Amino acid sequence: MQEDSSEATGGQATETGSNAPPFLTVTELAQRLKATVESQFDFVRIRAEISRPTRAASGHLYFTLKDERNTLDGVCWKTVAGSLGVQPEEGLEVIVTGKLTIYGGRSKYQIVVQTMEMAGEGAMLKQLEERRRRLAAEGLFDAERKRPIPRMPAVIGVVTSPTGAVIRDILHRLTDRFGVRVLVWGTLVQGPDAAGQVARAIRGFDSMPPNGPAHGDLPRPDLVIVARGGGSLEDLWAFNEEEVVRAVAECRIPLISAIGHETDTTLIDFAADQRAPTPTAAAEMAVPVRADLLLRIADIEARVRSGIAQRLERATQALRAAERGLLNPAEMVERRAQAVDLAVAGLERGLQQRLSAAALRLTDLGARLRPPERRFAEVSAELGTLGARLDHAMGLALDRQGAALDQTGRLLEANSFQRVLERGFALVTGGDGTPVKRAAEAPAGAEVQLRFADGNRAARLDPETAVAARPAKPARARKPSSKPSSKPSDDPQDSLF
Repeated sequence: MQEDSSEATGGQATETGSNAPPFLTVTELAQRLKATVESQFDFVRIRAEISRPTRAASGHLYFTLKDERNTLDGVCWKTVAGSLGVQPEEGLEVIVTGKLTIYGGRSKYQIVVQTMEMAGEGAMLKQLEERRRRLAAEGLFDAERKRPIPRMPAVIGVVTSPTGAVIRDILHRLTDRFGVRVLVWGTLVQGPDAAGQVARAIRGFDSMPPNGPAHGDLPRPDLVIVARGGGSLEDLWAFNEEEVVRAVAECRIPLISAIGHETDTTLIDFAADQRAPTPTAAAEMAVPVRADLLLRIADIEARVRSGIAQRLERATQALRAAERGLLNPAEMVERRAQAVDLAVAGLERGLQQRLSAAALRLTDLGARLRPPERRFAEVSAELGTLGARLDHAMGLALDRQGAALDQTGRLLEANSFQRVLERGFALVTGGDGTPVKRAAEAPAGAEVQLRFADGNRAARLDPETAVAARPAKPARARKPSSKPSSKPSDDPQDSLF
């Protein structure tokens, strides 16, 4: 009797008496491969070129690492992606470290990246040049965007490491040249977190209110200096990051970049309003030398005093020359007084002569005049005669006017329109008040108004049928009027008079 030999392979057993090898499920095979790969390649360092970098909504990074012949999928979890020294970009050559693993869902192996760095300085320079061209095309480096540096800033904001030698050099040079208030915003200046801290510091200074303190008694800076000491390209890379460059370009406060030594150049140097070769030179650009200012002020004061003295001297000489050309004021007043005295004396003589002539003329006229009482009597008599004549003339005129008015009234009364109506006539008018003089002027069925001596009545002409106008009765012979008629004799209906 043969003994059954079954091998535990995922809960499955071989058939009894079969020589076939044991079988595995796909999942079991993937797990074994994953364990083998991860144990053999738990730490690898690969140099490759990045292709198709993608950041998922979850925050994980997915990309492909490739060389001339092969490709390798790469993934960087969200917890590590934020601390990478280099962010993956298309075509960037990098050196990554991590471990290999198997993704059974697609039967692929991939590397889980832990660190990422540039593959040599040449790759970094290539990325730097490409980024510079792209940002320059957006206009971030245009000269029109740059603001002038204030000549006498009262408050200066400095973004740098609070413990390095750079801040001590800047403060020392500012104190020696000109005492100003300095606000230091301490940040990292190297490493993966440096770029974010520097960008937040620049935006923090820029967000302070322009008028008045922002945080406690801290005023808004008139000038911002971003500074760091020298170092390699990798050490200065934080100041080439896009977020820092954009923060510098968008800052409304004039900004001086002072990164590294004179030969070091970063992208914020192109976006800043002024580039300083060193941090110490930035302090020298920011403020003038107090002693030089005092000397200049003293020189200007001396020149102003000299100019004022010369102007006063010239004015004094001109005044003296004018004084020599003018007469003595006292003498001029005495001459004017003498002229006034002579004029007054002549005026008195003329008045006396005029008064004497007027007195003689008045005497002559008095002799020629009659006594006033007699003249008054004559005038009164003449006025009485004239008044009587005026009363008589006015009475006659009023009588004539009254007679004419009475005659006109009688004439109007005799020719009154109402009198004609009282003799049996009637006035026919249309709807618009126009007199109807002939039968042909009113069609059959027309509504008319009949005015009698005692009132008005409405009527409709030929209400049943349109009847032709009957021939009018011959009019009675009228007495010839004494007045000539102004109307034609063949139209007796034109007037009721």
